[in-house]
Amino acid sequence: MRVPLAWLKEHCDPGSGATELGRLLSMSGTELERITRVGVPSDDGNASYFRIGKVLSAERHPEADRLSVCSVQLAGSDTRTIVCGAPNVAAGETVLVALPGAVMPGGTKLGRADLRGVTSDGMILSEAELEIGTDTSGIVVLPDSYEAGEPATGYLAIGDDVLELEVNPNRPDCMSVYGVARELHAVTGAALSPDPGAEDVETAEDGPAAEDGLSVSVDDFSLCPRFTVRVFEDVKIGPSPLWLKARLMTAGQRPINNVVDITNYVMLLLGQPMHAYDLDKLAGPELHVRRAKEGERLVTLDGEQRVFDDDAVLICDARGPVGIGGIMGGAESEVSEGTTRVAMEGATWNGPNILKTSSKLSLRTEASARFERRLHPELALRGQRLAARLMVDLAGARMQPGTIDVAGEGPPPTRLRLRLERLESMLGDRIEADEGASILERLGFGVERSDGALEVEVPYFRHYDVTREADLIEEVARIHGVDKLPSTLPARERAVGGLTRDQKRRRLAQDLLRGRGLSEIVTNSFISPRAIEQLRLPDGDEQRRVLHIGNPLSEEQSAMRTTLLPGMLDTARHNIDRDIRDLRLFEAGRVFYSNGPDRLPDEQLHLGVLLAAAFQPATWRSPERQADFYAVKALLVSLLEALRVDWRLADGGPAFLHPGRAAEVLAGGHEAGWLGELNPLVASSFGLDEPPAVMELDLEVVLAATADSVQYEDLISVPAVFQDIAVIVDEAVEAQTVVDTVRAAAGPELRDVTVFDLYRGEQVGDGRKSVALRLEFRAADRTLTDDEVSGRRERIKEALARHLEASLRE
Repeated sequence: MRVPLAWLKEHCDPGSGATELGRLLSMSGTELERITRVGVPSDDGNASYFRIGKVLSAERHPEADRLSVCSVQLAGSDTRTIVCGAPNVAAGETVLVALPGAVMPGGTKLGRADLRGVTSDGMILSEAELEIGTDTSGIVVLPDSYEAGEPATGYLAIGDDVLELEVNPNRPDCMSVYGVARELHAVTGAALSPDPGAEDVETAEDGPAAEDGLSVSVDDFSLCPRFTVRVFEDVKIGPSPLWLKARLMTAGQRPINNVVDITNYVMLLLGQPMHAYDLDKLAGPELHVRRAKEGERLVTLDGEQRVFDDDAVLICDARGPVGIGGIMGGAESEVSEGTTRVAMEGATWNGPNILKTSSKLSLRTEASARFERRLHPELALRGQRLAARLMVDLAGARMQPGTIDVAGEGPPPTRLRLRLERLESMLGDRIEADEGASILERLGFGVERSDGALEVEVPYFRHYDVTREADLIEEVARIHGVDKLPSTLPARERAVGGLTRDQKRRRLAQDLLRGRGLSEIVTNSFISPRAIEQLRLPDGDEQRRVLHIGNPLSEEQSAMRTTLLPGMLDTARHNIDRDIRDLRLFEAGRVFYSNGPDRLPDEQLHLGVLLAAAFQPATWRSPERQADFYAVKALLVSLLEALRVDWRLADGGPAFLHPGRAAEVLAGGHEAGWLGELNPLVASSFGLDEPPAVMELDLEVVLAATADSVQYEDLISVPAVFQDIAVIVDEAVEAQTVVDTVRAAAGPELRDVTVFDLYRGEQVGDGRKSVALRLEFRAADRTLTDDEVSGRRERIKEALARHLEASLRE
């Protein structure tokens, strides 16, 4: 929401600058995003260079047919010669003048200029040059009542600071200048001007009423709770006055004509969107509000043809649709230069329906942004009152008596009880009844004091936001100042926080990876469906159970991820494109698997790792080590052993990994993830020249396999006995299978098995290999003898021969 400072101060002026007002609003819950300057810069007295001038004469330039040499009077005898290229400059006009030294919008500093032999001592300005309008065809001509020589700022807002506010979804009242002014009034206590929508225009009692020439019908009041229309005759379409153009431009709206500008002005000031129809372009005597028919079409004001389903709500005449309820009007009934009769609509629409329709149509407007937050039906009539006054004043219109008002049963006023004891217990501080009542009254609430409590009536503009006692307490707290509340412990027993078992282990895993030099990343849970296709997964793969978003922000974010890999690969490409190639990344995040349209998806917590380029940099004693299968396996080993998980690797891995350089991870006997080097074709599809080494674990499976308790034993008093064996086995037998067979045969005294060598050659024969193992034997209560170890070695030899047809090299 863009709030021009001058406009805001017209309704509530605490006497502070933009920075301080932004701070006050942020502290009370309406966050300031930034402050921007529109129009003439305000630095170093720059506004004093912009003056009102009187054109005494305007003669054709002797060397240029399209230029005029003007004599412009400022204060007293101060007369300047100014060369002007505008076709509408003429003697006797009152104009806006920028003098040499003025800094123009955009930062250009004005100086004296020699224009074909004539020195121009300033510049006569147009609307566009001041950013107070869009007209570039000629200069601004002011009323004769403006005094020559006076500063322009005394008559026009030629430059203003704009507060850009982030408005919470539950606060549609702050989507208006007056709503923000009401907030400032509550925070500072500065005077608040009367509600601009409270006073109505006077109309003649005789003559035809609005209902005589137009009727309105609404099929479903749940979709359109209120629809009001006022009819105006003798409308004179033309440009808006400069003050109105300047306000719209500063607030981010483009001036069009006086009637359309009035609708935008009302929306910006009160928060109630309005729409004007050319009454003579409507077919039939009735406007009918109904659901759209499937496939129904309408060309909207932006010139685009829209196609609707039956969720959309349309305003229709006898021919068909003339507007999309709460979003945008139709081009066919648009107000134009020839319009003389106007039907002014002020309606209320169902917020969720507006949000759904605007998302489906990819058409989000200033009106829909307000209606989707839910406006109260009372606001529609207040918007009509303000619009009517402006139509009479600015368009010379005559309003027909009466207002067409078709509405369902409106929501009753909300009345709540605020217990002072409850207020103190929730805030941890005592706020006196008078202060609490004063805060609520400044916010527009009706308050009556009773014994130990406040009886509060919620104003219409906060009806859908403040619905319970806790909401009132929040209102008091934010205006009183949350920063003023003391820090206290919760007033209940056993209210001590802590981490669960799995949370502690998850943090241990993340800390370990950070300690190994990895950087944590956070990527979006929304991905493009194309990313899953790039992984080259076979049909029926678990990771193809993609959950598609019903109303995505874009095609690139239209699906929920089933793996962390696409996000990590995109992050890698983003860094490599910026010449950051040595990457060590990890992410802990959730993945989602669809269970069809009628069931909630499965949600899992995963941990992903990506290593690219140099995993270990070169030193003066060792060469650089590139990221590969074994680098990521080393991380896996250190991670799972730190978590005390019973794990093993198995041959395999997803289709997107390099064949022969991948493995499945088993934890506690269950599938827990995979690791390996990325398939070069997949890497290339993600824009990577070199395949990174990657790993992904299902943390829920891993954490479930962690030991609940730690067993400590004496490793010093009882020494270990080490023996090395070389097992000759068929080439197809995995080393892990050999290790598992040895462990099963040796018994509990075998504490560790390490593979330290692999041999292929003449001594073992074709199709065979020799796997060298180091065995560590240790008993808990004694030193094992050679005979005991030899016995276990014999059992190992027999088991290898029986199960694997293997033998030991002597």
